[in-house]
Amino acid sequence: MASFVDQDQQWLLNCLTATLDTSHEVRSFAEASLSQASSQPGFGVALSKVAINRELPLGLRQLAAVLLKQFIKKHWQEDEESFEPPAVASEEKEVIRKLLLLSLNDDHGKICTAISMAIASIAQYDWPEDWPELLPALLTLISDQTSMSGVRGALRCLALLSVDLDDRSVPGLVPALFPCLHKVVSSPEIYDKTLRAKALSVVHSCTSMLGVMSGVYKTETDALVVPMLKSWLEQFSAILQPPVISADPEDWSIRMEVFKCLTQFVQNFPHHTEAHFTVILPPLWHTFVSSLKVYELSSVEGADDYNVGRYDSDGAGKSLEDFVIQLFELLLTLVGSSRFAKVIKSNIKDLVYYTIAYMQMTEQQVHTWSLDANQYVADEDEATYSYRVSGTLLLEEVVNSYVEDGINAIVEACQKRFNESRREKAMASANWWRLREATIFALVSVSEPLLESSESCELNLGTLLEQILTEDMATGLHEYPFLHARALSAVAKFSSVVSQGILDQFLFASIKAVGSDVPPPVKVGACRALSQLLPESSKGIVQSQLMALFSSLTDLLKHASDETLHLVLETLQATVKSGHEAIVSIEPIISPILLNMWASYVSDPFISIDAVEVLEAIKDAPGCIRPLVSRVLPSIGPILEKHHQQPAGLVAGSLDLLTMLLKNAPVDVVKAIHDVCFSSVIQIILQSSDHAEIQNATECLAAFVFGGKQEILAWGGDQGIKMRSLLDAASRLLSTEMESSGSLFVGSYILQLILHLPSQMSQHVRDLIAALIRRMLSCQIAGLKSSLLVVFARLVHMSGPNVEQFIDLLITLPADGYENSLAYVMSEWTRQQGEIQGSYQIKVTTSALALLLSTQHAELAKICVKGHLIKSNAGITTRSKAKVTPDQWTVMPLPAKILALLADTLIEIQEQVVADDDEDSDWEEMGENDAEQDLLQTALATSHGRPNLDYLMAMAKVYSENQEDDHEDELLPVADPLNEVCKLP
Repeated sequence: MASFVDQDQQWLLNCLTATLDTSHEVRSFAEASLSQASSQPGFGVALSKVAINRELPLGLRQLAAVLLKQFIKKHWQEDEESFEPPAVASEEKEVIRKLLLLSLNDDHGKICTAISMAIASIAQYDWPEDWPELLPALLTLISDQTSMSGVRGALRCLALLSVDLDDRSVPGLVPALFPCLHKVVSSPEIYDKTLRAKALSVVHSCTSMLGVMSGVYKTETDALVVPMLKSWLEQFSAILQPPVISADPEDWSIRMEVFKCLTQFVQNFPHHTEAHFTVILPPLWHTFVSSLKVYELSSVEGADDYNVGRYDSDGAGKSLEDFVIQLFELLLTLVGSSRFAKVIKSNIKDLVYYTIAYMQMTEQQVHTWSLDANQYVADEDEATYSYRVSGTLLLEEVVNSYVEDGINAIVEACQKRFNESRREKAMASANWWRLREATIFALVSVSEPLLESSESCELNLGTLLEQILTEDMATGLHEYPFLHARALSAVAKFSSVVSQGILDQFLFASIKAVGSDVPPPVKVGACRALSQLLPESSKGIVQSQLMALFSSLTDLLKHASDETLHLVLETLQATVKSGHEAIVSIEPIISPILLNMWASYVSDPFISIDAVEVLEAIKDAPGCIRPLVSRVLPSIGPILEKHHQQPAGLVAGSLDLLTMLLKNAPVDVVKAIHDVCFSSVIQIILQSSDHAEIQNATECLAAFVFGGKQEILAWGGDQGIKMRSLLDAASRLLSTEMESSGSLFVGSYILQLILHLPSQMSQHVRDLIAALIRRMLSCQIAGLKSSLLVVFARLVHMSGPNVEQFIDLLITLPADGYENSLAYVMSEWTRQQGEIQGSYQIKVTTSALALLLSTQHAELAKICVKGHLIKSNAGITTRSKAKVTPDQWTVMPLPAKILALLADTLIEIQEQVVADDDEDSDWEEMGENDAEQDLLQTALATSHGRPNLDYLMAMAKVYSENQEDDHEDELLPVADPLNEVCKLP
């Protein structure tokens, strides 16, 4: 490269140098100058020339390459969101492309990477149409064995390019590219492992896209993959054949890429891969087994430091941990495939046996968790991805794929590993406890299927567990804290197969550990055990230990860190729930402590919610609600009254606490809270600009109406004024000036008003519907829109038997962009019905649609709504295609759409009932055609009553079964008599 630098380039070099100056003023001026220059013709060429000039300082070249990439993103393509004028001229683009290609063989890895990134950015827009010479140039570099720098640069560029490939480019790319890549991978004597691994990463990206395409273009993708599959599998076999050694991270990297490619072949081309899989299975198994020895030496025993913190030049991990996780990802794919599960079934016992060893705690984990119990709790609760988590996922897949055989394999392997740990302990091995802990960890990870099949297991699960757990309890707490922690937290998982004597022993041990001077991990395990054992424990045992346990837990609260605080509060909640009548004597002690903690952490949503849940458990204990409320109100009242003066989070948290106290409270308690706080809650809704405060105040107000019902109007003065305040709150929440997030819970509030104050609300129905329409039209959140549709659905039910009058009312109300409000509401309703969540909400809206259809109102047939998505035959939808051809939908008459939605509901009901195999199901009492006819008769009935009760009952049966899992407003199903109509006896 010539070293000549003209005047313009010299100016650019001076500016680049100035951006690295220590003076802020100098840097700012230089950056401003560069920004101004970027709009001038030739700026991109100038940056390119600096980036490729090998005689300039490395730092300046890197900076120029980075700026060039930014320049390309802003000025290359006019229809991109990031585009800023002016656009780069075609002539300048051509020069930049040629300059960059000439420098891909740069010896400096960082420069090469930066230039590759610039080329990849340009290729996104220009290749292949406007840059056909790119691929031939890259293939020429790869084939030139005299310049490894050129090979490295071309592969790095291809690796970046392959990430953004689509169905247009891959079919033409693979036939030309894969032979070159195969040559690199199959020539270890010429190319080092880093280059071969990079070539495999390109193979992986291309194969991934071919897999995506195979769903639409199966014949075409098979024609590309099948001819080359056997040769690639042979190369994979050759790479995996040698045993894994501990001191060769580059070897781990290339094997990782093999695992990734194999995963794609197995997932996307299973039939063709299975035909040649016998080539790969022995070396893959050899890798799995030999890797364990490296893992145990490096990670479990901590003899080497190859485990973490290793990355390649592109930032991809290449540590032993990354290697093992990728290996497990492949094994997980194989076991989860019905084809390959059969192939490896004969080795399933050995697979589980070795997997348990991979689940041992590493020396790094022991070190970290011993110093930081907070991290221990966080990693355990959040299942931070590691070999241990990979192992649990594989065991779960073994159970899913092999069912009884898989369960027996796990139990048998655990028995073997337990016996091995016994022998190691007898030989005074320092690490015997790790294998024991991993064995328990493995059993816990599949506890549910183990318990379901415990009676038919070849080995006695209960006997094995009692043997393991009782032996572990005899070991020293301080010597093996993590083993004790695992045993304590595991026993509750298997309470149904462990004797009551063992459970009581562990319960007492956990209570003792919480109050003793033991290592933090043991306290963590004890808390986990108590959280699960206490609800099932004998009332007498709990009562005798209650005071000591509360004393220990409250002491832990004072010293717990954020992560462990959650665990302690969870344990405290279980203790309160198991205390029954005894809690009333402890409430004066425990409530103030919890309230102080709640106040300290009110801005932390997780801990404050945990504290409120414990307080709720106290509230629900016999005799505790009134003293608890009397303790809370003197503090909460002034906070809400002077809500403008409070620190962030305190008002919203106080409202949340208040709502908890109101739910299911006796009327006298509701009135006591009302007298202190009601007016303040109204004022917060009317005056606050904080969305969290408005949301919580809305929920609180709904709880007031639910608890007070008609009586609330008589509390505290004139009924008309009280009703006006309730309507004023609704008016602000429905105002189009309120942001959608502030109005999020207005739907449930309005439902409470119309359910419990129907005569008062009937006078305002027209104004209410008009406000609902305006709010929906301005709404930006789908969840809010769905909740308002539930209000409309409930109004439909309440208008019976004169549903036609409700339709007529909607017709008289305008809606911007629509003929009338009926057309708008039904358009939104039919579009959103499939997105509505919650069993109550689904029941109400679905049955309301049937009611509307049963009226056969003439206006319904005049409305057309969005039908179904028109499937495109243009292949895979890429970003560019989506811009040019957005989704298209059919248009269909409203009655037909409603009928289709009802049919979808029917199908869902039938599928769930069949899945449950319920012999007494309504659907098994009639044929499929009869069921469909019943629905049609329901929908088209001329009767003005509610939809056929049998249909509603069947629907309710399905939607009520999982009601506990719904994240819905818990007051609505309780408050609404319609929900009772839909319930089965």
